[in-house]
Amino acid sequence: MMLQLCLMLIGAGAAIAAPQAVAAEPPYPNKPIRIIVGFPPAGAADIFARLVGQKLTDVWGQPVVVDNRPGAGSTIGSEITANSTPDGHTLMAVSASYATSAGLYKKLKYHPIDSFAPITMLVSSANVLLAHPSVQARSARELVAMGKASPGKLTMGSAGTGSITHLAGELFANMAGIKVTHVPYKGGGPNLNALLGGEIQISVASLPASLGHVKAGRLKALGLTSVKRSAVLPDVPPIAESGVPGYEAKNWYGILAPSGVPKTIVAKLNAQINEILRAPDFAEAIAKQGAEVEGGTPEEFRKYLESEIAKWSKVIKAAGVQQ
Repeated sequence: MMLQLCLMLIGAGAAIAAPQAVAAEPPYPNKPIRIIVGFPPAGAADIFARLVGQKLTDVWGQPVVVDNRPGAGSTIGSEITANSTPDGHTLMAVSASYATSAGLYKKLKYHPIDSFAPITMLVSSANVLLAHPSVQARSARELVAMGKASPGKLTMGSAGTGSITHLAGELFANMAGIKVTHVPYKGGGPNLNALLGGEIQISVASLPASLGHVKAGRLKALGLTSVKRSAVLPDVPPIAESGVPGYEAKNWYGILAPSGVPKTIVAKLNAQINEILRAPDFAEAIAKQGAEVEGGTPEEFRKYLESEIAKWSKVIKAAGVQQ
């Protein structure tokens, strides 16, 4: 009798525990996913977030909404992401500017590594040195000659002080031995609009975001920040081949989540996004934007973030632009 009672109690306990175990790990995703972008619409980070978001919507059946939170070199969006519920339903699309912001701002309200769970690198691309059509220079070499003839008179826009486009431009000016006047904007989109409108003369901008303007003749591409040519702009040489030997400033984009997201969700996101990146139609769409698919594990992305933060922190210190 006692044995039967014990068995009944064990069975009842198991029946109670089973629903609790299921409730502890609800299916993912079980509601809309938000991808925060720390820049205005039309920039490269925004473009890639929307491409990946649409694919995730198609696969999982849950809406993926891009939430643009521009300002302060993407640190506003980073702070919102870091303070979000770590359940995998809030993500952040980051670019190389994320790494530069980590070295630029002395008092961040989050830790650039510990406050986040890296998911994966998405793509990488060159930036491009652009000029308004009114600028006489047709190459980086000719622009350098202009800059040396009129020190400080060239106006150079960027996606914001300390952004990758700003630092890439400063690196170009320093290595070329010219002085330019920096004009910061709140993101890649506003920066391109200013260049299109003739408010500024030159800018370093992401290739994916500026490609259409270059092909339409609205802007001139003077050189690429990569060490090799791009298939989408085969006639535009790297800046390193056009008057500034050794110059390189690569851009990249990836996905982060708030720290504390369950490892099972990180693994699911990583696997699904990497599958999207490997799909032929996605790779083709990325190639048309002048970018290359990357992918990889969360651990690989974390190590890359650490190396990029260290690299650009040194550049920022040397340039004296830390805030």
